Parts: sequence; structure tokens; C-alpha cells
Amino acid sequence: MNLPFTLTQTELFELLLNLAPTRPVFIWGAPGIGKSALVQKFADEVGMPCVSLLGSQLAPEDIIGIPQIRGNTSEFLPPKMIARTEPYVLFLDELNACSQEVQKAFYSLIHERRVGEYHLPEGSVVIGAGNRTQDGAIVKTMSSALINRMFHVQLVANAREWLNWAYENELHPWVIDYITQRPDHLFSEPPKTEEPYSTPRSWHMLSDALKEYHVGEDGQDVSIATLRVLAYGCLTPGHAGMFLAFTKNAGNKHLLNEIIKGDKNWPASPEDRDVLYFVAQSFRARLLHDLPREKQKLNQEAQYLTHRAEAMLKQLAQINYELAQMVVSADEGKTLPEWFMIEIVRDMPRLVTD
Repeated sequence: MNLPFTLTQTELFELLLNLAPTRPVFIWGAPGIGKSALVQKFADEVGMPCVSLLGSQLAPEDIIGIPQIRGNTSEFLPPKMIARTEPYVLFLDELNACSQEVQKAFYSLIHERRVGEYHLPEGSVVIGAGNRTQDGAIVKTMSSALINRMFHVQLVANAREWLNWAYENELHPWVIDYITQRPDHLFSEPPKTEEPYSTPRSWHMLSDALKEYHVGEDGQDVSIATLRVLAYGCLTPGHAGMFLAFTKNAGNKHLLNEIIKGDKNWPASPEDRDVLYFVAQSFRARLLHDLPREKQKLNQEAQYLTHRAEAMLKQLAQINYELAQMVVSADEGKTLPEWFMIEIVRDMPRLVTD
């Protein structure tokens, strides 16, 4: 399922508040992006308990129940988790990981909010969620009849919203500071090979691990070997390496801002090459984030950044020409604004054409 639109956590939460009480909603999204947490937040907001069923672990009888003879007839008794007397939020997680038989068992529960003769209490809400086929997770083709019974949305990670949540939940300062500088590293698409990759959930795991090891902001309480194990055990390998470079420079976490202000220079020592790479990557991310696509929309801060960027690129090229080229090159479809590149071509043509 690839919808032509996507929603952030805040946008989807607002949609659930308005739509979910009347129609079942299905949330598509990559693993670790926060689907389950969002449904729990919704349940807390509306003041109802949340009952989760994991589709990949269900059999049809787990939904429709088992038959019991009463007099001359029999009736199906739905399971206790579903058959409740008070309204609740029924969360069907990994719904598209169910077998076809289980999917059929959900038809009446999702569309009519009933199982056999049992009806969900008035006011109950049904929400489903699942991963996409391209995520490499365990998914099965969802039947057209099941698709047509739900309203479909696709959730994406949003660094700004996640950082607000991270501050509220007191995640480790290193994790918050790193994602603040590299918001593009909050999420990466699931790899084709079996290896960790970065998601909001994996950054949360890394934060928990750092706290368990009692790692302070100065990093003196843990060895680099331990940090390497923690980072590479949770994150996309490239992100893990850059996070380690960031921790090496944890005592001066505002280095990029100071270089932009002209108070400091690029780290040029050979032993700081990993730090240089991290700061250069952060510089590119800052340009992508802060420079508008149209030059006439430049504000005062962006004008200053534009002015400093050319001088910084010249200085960086003198230290490491390849890193300077990396800053201005297209990567994963992300390009710097055309007007900015015209100025770079005019003032530093070899940096762009080599």
C-alpha cells in the first residue's frame, strides 16, 4: 500500500480523534515508526482502555471464539479479551500479517463491530495497523474486502515532533542533540540485508542503553568500545559511525554553530577526521533544512547562513576536497536550492564540476 499522501504523528492523532469513533482506521507505516504508541496515546486521550491483538499470532478461533451447546442449539462464545461490557479501543496490530482465514474472521468485527451474536459496547473504536510490503516485515496480501472496510492512512516520522516527545520523556541528551543536528537520521528505510537500522524506536532503545550504562554528557563513564557496541546494535551502520563521531565531540556539541558564527574553524587534525566528517554532514543537513527553495523567501538568518556557507565551503575544500564536494552534491534525491548552487558554480565552479 502506497498512498499519495502521508501524515505525521500530530496530523494522524487529530484524524483519529475525529474519524476513528465512527469508522475503523488502518495505519500503514514502517516498523518502529510509532504506530502502536500513537494508538495508545489516542486511547488515553479518549479515556478508554486499549486492547491489542497481534495479527501474526492469531488463529480464527481467537476471534470468533469456540462453540458451546445451549439446549438444542449452539452459540460461539467470543474470547474474554474481546467480549467486554464497557467501551474500549480494539487495536488490531499487524493486521496484514494475518492468514486469509483470520482476515475473514475480522470482517464482521471491523465492519459491524460484532463477533457472532456479540456486539462491541457502544462507543468502542477499532483501529488496525501494519507494515508495508517494501519494509521486509512479515506481511500478507490484504483481501480487497478487508481493505474496503477501513479508512487508510500512512504514517511517516517527523523529527521535530519526535524531538518534542523526546524532551518530554527525558531521552538521553546525546540522542536528542544528535537528532537535533541530524534530523534526517531519525529514520532510514529498512535494509534488504539483516542488520539494524535507524527508527524512532531504535533511537529510544539507544537512549535507554546509554542510561543503563550511566553515560554522562561528557562521556567519561563509558569506553569507546562499549559505545560502539551500543550504537551499532541499534542503528543503521552509517548513522552509528557518525553518532560515535558526535560522542567524541560531546564536550563541544555546538561546534557547527560556532563555525557558522566564525568563532571556530573546521577540525583539521588527522585524529579528528571522523569529527570533521560528522560536522560536514551536519552542515549539509543544516543547508537543506534552513535554505528556502526560492531565494526571495530568504529571512535574515538564512541570508547570514548563505553568506557564511561559501566561506565555509572554501575552508573545508582546503582541508578535505571530497567532503566539500559531498556537502553540495545531490544525495538520495535531496539537492540544495538551485539559486544557491548557481552561486556556488559561479564562485567555486571546480567544486561542483569535478
